Amino acid sequence: MTILVIGATGRVGHHVVDQLVNRGAEVRVLTRDPSKNAFPDGVEVAKGDLLDIDSLRHAFSGITSLFLLNAVTGDEFTQALITLNIAREAGVERVVYLSVFDADKAVNVPHFAVKYGAERMLEKMGFSATILRPAYFIDNEKMIKEVIFNYSVYPMPIGGKGVAMVDVRDIAEVAAIELIRRDQAPEKLPNDTINMVGPDTLTGSGVAEIWSEIIGRPVNYGGDDPSEFEQNMATFMPKWTAYEMRLMAERYVSDGMIPQSGDVERLTRILGRPLHSYRRFAETLFSETTEKA
Repeated sequence: MTILVIGATGRVGHHVVDQLVNRGAEVRVLTRDPSKNAFPDGVEVAKGDLLDIDSLRHAFSGITSLFLLNAVTGDEFTQALITLNIAREAGVERVVYLSVFDADKAVNVPHFAVKYGAERMLEKMGFSATILRPAYFIDNEKMIKEVIFNYSVYPMPIGGKGVAMVDVRDIAEVAAIELIRRDQAPEKLPNDTINMVGPDTLTGSGVAEIWSEIIGRPVNYGGDDPSEFEQNMATFMPKWTAYEMRLMAERYVSDGMIPQSGDVERLTRILGRPLHSYRRFAETLFSETTEKA
């Protein structure tokens, strides 16, 4: 019984692979360039991408379950639908799909709308699926640490409604648990959706306070206006991607990413441990950065 992991080289995916291997699962990964990535011993590597039909068919040969993580690209929806069609063609019915928090509501944000489209396909085409809907990744803060440390500003426009930031390690561990649960079930299990959130719902000013305490000097929140955020993102990513990030930030400000009642308790029960906290992540990031300085 072999589980195929698509998206295995990213921030979540490589943790999923590690978690599956640690639990004794047989794992195959699909990657464009196997020479650029090191995987744990025993992991089977298939070369290809999601628009190469022949390589996809080869990757799905002998597979029983799928973890699917689509990168945010201009053709993300095409990649997702092709992959799920090939999975169905290969007889693979058991899927864990990485979506996004409130995918069904943030319809103006392209990659939210894409992921909701894939969710609908999983439902309508009879897959046995767990859909993971993560909030903002705590791990994203690594991209802005220099701004925080050097300029004493927390620049992410996450607003005042609250965002339950989630650690990628928690996402990956739940994904592995769900993959193995579905893969080992004697019959198809009902579909399920799990909100992946952190233990604390944080505002922009609240995060700035956390950093002030950790660094030992005042850190200010940069404010809710996403226009400067878009401009900064456009300096190192395509402008369409920067614009999409702006649209996502506008949703943080207008709606937040607020857990439903019982979300945190459910995740704690699945994992059998407390969720990783933002403060602990921030303390570790600051410690690692100052040690290297």
